Amino acid sequence: MATAPRMAPSTSTVTNQALAEFSSDVIVGLGQPGQKELPSKYLYDEVGSALFDVICLLPEYGLSRAGMRSLKRYAPDIIDCLNGPFVVAELGSGSGQKTRFLLEALSRRQRVNYYPIDISGSALHRCQQELSEMDRVSIVGFERAYLDGLQEVAARRREGEYLLVLFLGSTIGNFDRPAGDQFLREVRKILVPGDALLLATDLEKPIPQLLAAYDDAAGVTAAFNKNLLARINRELDGNFDLSHIQHIVRYDEAERRVEMHLRSTKWQRVTLRRARFSFLLRDGETIWTESSHKYNPQEVPQMGERTGYRCAGQWFDTEWPFAQNLFFAV
Repeated sequence: MATAPRMAPSTSTVTNQALAEFSSDVIVGLGQPGQKELPSKYLYDEVGSALFDVICLLPEYGLSRAGMRSLKRYAPDIIDCLNGPFVVAELGSGSGQKTRFLLEALSRRQRVNYYPIDISGSALHRCQQELSEMDRVSIVGFERAYLDGLQEVAARRREGEYLLVLFLGSTIGNFDRPAGDQFLREVRKILVPGDALLLATDLEKPIPQLLAAYDDAAGVTAAFNKNLLARINRELDGNFDLSHIQHIVRYDEAERRVEMHLRSTKWQRVTLRRARFSFLLRDGETIWTESSHKYNPQEVPQMGERTGYRCAGQWFDTEWPFAQNLFFAV
C-alpha cells in the first residue's frame, strides 16, 4: 500500500514569512511607475486554486485537457527514457491529476518518493487526496516556493538516486522568455548530470482560440483574476472596489503571449492598511496579473540547450497543440 502522505513542517514563521513576501511583492508591483503588475503566483490562494480547477473543466480552456491526454498516452514512453532510480519533485503540483499517469508508470519498476511543491496549501491537500491511495508511492508535500522546495528535495536524495523534476501545465509560459531561461538555469543549478526535467509547453494556435481560453463565457477566469485583488483585501486589509474592476485579456503578437489584466473603471485611492501602503488607481488603468507565452516546437529544445539541458524527446497533443518535453541535465 502507499505510504501515508505527509506534509513537511509548516510553522507560523513560514506563514509570517510568506505574508511578508506577499506584502513586499504587492507594494513593489503596485508602486512602480508605468504599468502596475502583480506576480501571477499569487493568483493561487485557496479560492484561486479552486477556481482554477473549474477553469480546467471549461470547454474554452483546452490546455489542461491537452496536458492530461498527452501524459495519459505517453507517460510509459517518457518513463522508458529514464535510466536508474528516480525520485520525483513537481513544481506547482496543483491537484496532481495529470501526475498520476507518470507515477503509475514509474511505480511499475520501483518504489517512488514523490514530492509535490506548491505555495498553495489547499492545492497540496487536494494533490495528496488524489494520489494517496497509489501503491508503491510515498508522498511528502512542501508548501514552498519552487526553488526553495526543490532545494529541500534535492538534499533528501540518496546516493545513486536521480531526480525527475516535473513542471507541467505550461507554467513556464508565465515567465517572459529571458526570465524563463533564467528560471531553467536556476533549476539546473540544483540538479546534477543525469537528472531530468519534464517541461510542458503550450504551443501557438489561432488568436481567437487563445483569447477565448482566457476569457470564458461563464466568467470563471474573470472571477479567478479578480480574486487576486480580493486576496489583497483579505490578507493586507485593502479596500479595492471590486465592483469597478474589469477582467481584460490581450494578445501581444510580437511577444506571442496572452496577457491578463485588471482594469479599474473609476479613480480609486487604494489603501492596504496592513502593508502601510496606498496608491492611486486611475480610471482605465490596468494591473497586469499574468502572461502566458506560446511556443513553436522547434524553439523548446533550443531553450533547453541555452540553459544547461539536452532535449531527449518531445511528445505532442494535436487536438490542442501542446508539448511534453523531456530534458536531461548535462
